[in-house]
Amino acid sequence: METTAISPKKKTDIRSLSLDALKLALTEMNEKPFRAKQLYEWLWEKGAHSFDEMTSLSKELRAKLDENFCINHISLVKEQRSNDGTVKMGFNLYDGHLIEGVLIPAPWQERFTACVSSQVGCSLSCGFCATGKLKLQRNLNPDEIYDQVLLIHRKTLELYNHPLTNIVYMGMGEPMLNYKNVLQSIERITSPTGLGMSPRRITVSTAGIAKMIKKLADDDTKFNLAVSLHAANDAKRNEIMPINESNNLAVLAEALRYYYAKLERMVTFEYIVFHNFNDTPQDARELLAFCKNVPCKINLIEYNSVEGVEYTKTTEDRLVAFQAFLEDHGITATLRRSRGKDIDAACGQLANKN
Repeated sequence: METTAISPKKKTDIRSLSLDALKLALTEMNEKPFRAKQLYEWLWEKGAHSFDEMTSLSKELRAKLDENFCINHISLVKEQRSNDGTVKMGFNLYDGHLIEGVLIPAPWQERFTACVSSQVGCSLSCGFCATGKLKLQRNLNPDEIYDQVLLIHRKTLELYNHPLTNIVYMGMGEPMLNYKNVLQSIERITSPTGLGMSPRRITVSTAGIAKMIKKLADDDTKFNLAVSLHAANDAKRNEIMPINESNNLAVLAEALRYYYAKLERMVTFEYIVFHNFNDTPQDARELLAFCKNVPCKINLIEYNSVEGVEYTKTTEDRLVAFQAFLEDHGITATLRRSRGKDIDAACGQLANKN
């Protein structure tokens, strides 16, 4: 007689449940609903990655939770430290995918920044970026983004006895193409029942998805916005950033004006300065003209080499002259020197060797 194998019950990731849903689940397990608050605290404030860690809950309840739920947490599987103190971390996801995050310490400023990923891979294929050479595998869940921040925060405490001070969504992926999960992760990171960080300490970077920039305004978001610009004329931007073909500079400018009109919050433009491509006086004039759309500041970024890419960083004299032109015309332009180049942890290099 043939027998049919019974598949094990698929467990629900408990961190996908709201507090109210947890209360309902506990009630159905004949447990007091007030236990949900304790459970929530273990999951988010304390960052527990197993039910066994939840020692304030009874062994019986922990066994019930383990029978019905799972915690699909990320795990630190690789760590590299740069000569300048930057730490690149490889995180394994529950389904075997690998992502990377970076701790960028500046102890002389008491500034410790986590650079986190929002997607496994990326779909935008920017011509200068290592991540853009990967295929997009999937979006990260809010808890997977949260875990990156939590683990980088713990690493900061371990190495510097100091908490994280800033978070930038500038790792692998385009945050605006994972909009809902990114915003949910920020909600959890800033919640008093989460990590309790100020949204003003968080910056989300986009390659320029115009309709999602408008949505940020409509949703009254409190965090900072950075736009990866890298060229201020359409021909050059099309060449290095294919997204510009559907979100050209005129469309992007209109979205940014909408954003500022609603939120009255300054925008940061990120501008990687490439040698003999976007580093001429004409390029500086075009960037200055684009800056007139909204109150803004500019981060001028040294290019970090990527294997198989023809672009190189500009010379020091051109970089300084570019900055001077902008500042002479009233624009705050900061030179962002590369950090973590020796371990491929600098801007545009994530996933270069994995």
